[in-house]
Amino acid sequence: MEGMKGWRKKQAVHQVTDAGPSLSADIRKREISYLIKMGIRTICLILAVVVPVPWPYRLLFIGAAVFLPYIAVIGANERGKPAPPPTFQSPEANQTEIPLHRREIGS
Repeated sequence: MEGMKGWRKKQAVHQVTDAGPSLSADIRKREISYLIKMGIRTICLILAVVVPVPWPYRLLFIGAAVFLPYIAVIGANERGKPAPPPTFQSPEANQTEIPLHRREIGS
């Protein structure tokens, strides 16, 4: 067992900046994105019906009005991206951490 004295399990160091946005902030962001896309859809629908434009433009507006709800719902249901897994940093790389050989009191 004496050979195991200096062996310690390497643990990941977590930082505050690793935290993602709160659930309420994520939901709010998705709601705003959904409302913007649906607003654009409404404008496209109005432009397709009211504005006298040639048929290719009218078809473009109708196509946007048909496909934007699908895009808006997919975007609204997509949760925030998961945070990347923390990477292990050796004590030598992180200068603010006390070196392993100096952790004992009185050393």
